Amino acid sequence: MADILPCTPSFRLDGRRALVTGAGKGIGLACAAALAEAGAEVTLVARTLADVEAGAAAIRDAGGQAVALPLDVGDLGAAEAAIGAAGPFDILVNNAGINRPMPMHDVTPSDYDAVLDLNVKAAFFVAQAVVRGLITAKRPGSIIHMGSQMGHVGGVNRSLYCASKWAVEGMSKSFALDLALYGIRSNTIAPTFIETPMTKPFFEDAAFRTDVLKKIKLGRIGRVEDLMGAVLFLASDASALVTGTSIVVDGGWTAD
Repeated sequence: MADILPCTPSFRLDGRRALVTGAGKGIGLACAAALAEAGAEVTLVARTLADVEAGAAAIRDAGGQAVALPLDVGDLGAAEAAIGAAGPFDILVNNAGINRPMPMHDVTPSDYDAVLDLNVKAAFFVAQAVVRGLITAKRPGSIIHMGSQMGHVGGVNRSLYCASKWAVEGMSKSFALDLALYGIRSNTIAPTFIETPMTKPFFEDAAFRTDVLKKIKLGRIGRVEDLMGAVLFLASDASALVTGTSIVVDGGWTAD
């Protein structure tokens, strides 16, 4: 009778190659670790060589396959050349990003350029470089953008970050439509506040931490481990019919 049962699609990624940007630490490193644990060969990208070398070495020590690629994805020409030379990649985790929290009336043009250029412009052209490699190789793929709950709601002092993450949501949906013909999927993961080396200083402000915890209905700050299952799902055949959407990992923040 077993032959009448459907078979669960595999979450394994053996034989696939993944590129993760902003992979030196925090969310990016966790995503790289999750993909490697599932069998992918992972290329870790960040500006700081020591960070990606340490991350890649840790993955190899754990039995995975990983290499370091020091690269500033904001240098569009260099990023295109490096990704073209190292690819094709079956999976992209578009994770590099920054935040400059401040009231909108204090934002300068240089603040605007810094956030939007990395969070949107660089993300767009990194994805383009990966996609071109896949199309040339005639391979399907999965493009995963690290969005934010702030791409679904507004936030105090988060005008730049919200603008960039709402843009990423729309960009990803349009990518999904453009790329469906090629079997390339595009989705986002939208986390709540995750404790990382970049966000840890914010949580040292007791009032800020209390306010955040009031909005996360499950009652705790997110951990990088909370995103590893989502990235593995979107990278694998388990999500073969999932494109143009967002997995919101926010502990209930946007449900209110």
